[in-house]
Amino acid sequence: MRPYILKEANWKDLKTFRYELAVLPWGATEAHNYHMPYGTDCYEADAISAEGARKAWEKGNKVVVLPTIPFGVNTGQSDIYLDMNIYPSTQLIILQDIIEVLNRQGLKKLLILNSHGGNNFQPMLRELGLKHPEMMLFTCNWYQALDKSLYFEEAGDHADEMETALIQYLHPELILPLEEAGDGNEKKSVIRGIREKWAWAERKWSQVTEDTGIGNPKKASPEKGRRYFEDVTDKVADLIEDICKAKPGELYR
Repeated sequence: MRPYILKEANWKDLKTFRYELAVLPWGATEAHNYHMPYGTDCYEADAISAEGARKAWEKGNKVVVLPTIPFGVNTGQSDIYLDMNIYPSTQLIILQDIIEVLNRQGLKKLLILNSHGGNNFQPMLRELGLKHPEMMLFTCNWYQALDKSLYFEEAGDHADEMETALIQYLHPELILPLEEAGDGNEKKSVIRGIREKWAWAERKWSQVTEDTGIGNPKKASPEKGRRYFEDVTDKVADLIEDICKAKPGELYR
């Protein structure tokens, strides 16, 4: 049993042991092109949080990974069969309950490891941080931790070369041959400000992409996935360690 994974822990060990930081992986359940599983974001969140925690734990950091939340905000994908949606207001309620438990039991640090682009936890942490001033609340998007162009040839942000390579490495039994994947072509917005990325509107997924992917996955390989996974979990481990060492009132200098 891994002592930094809560779902593998037992009361005998935790009756007296105390952690410094809780990590909450948060994914989504949605189509990922033709060739990848609906649980892609959850598999990535599981693996990256666990490996990042392992690396941090072995350096003496008392971190615990909570079970992954499997549903995310998919309001733009309402017509994609069995793409599961929970609203941001629902996420806020879930998060509030989790933070209340941690705060009551003296675990004062929480890191949300986000694995889905539709999730946005910053406004929620602003609100909940004011309600729970003793808590130190953090969120990160692991997929933004590295320059993907150093690892992958094709750009994209959903079921792309990066995600395909990760699942090829982590769960090769769950991915179809690449010849069965769509090309992940994305139709661009007619609004100039949105194309220039200083304006925003939610993407209507079935109008933007025919195969639910954005980014060509065809050049992915398990080796690319392995190299990216090792480096991104190093970054996550460093973040965990920094948060574990941080002290209230001494976050800035």
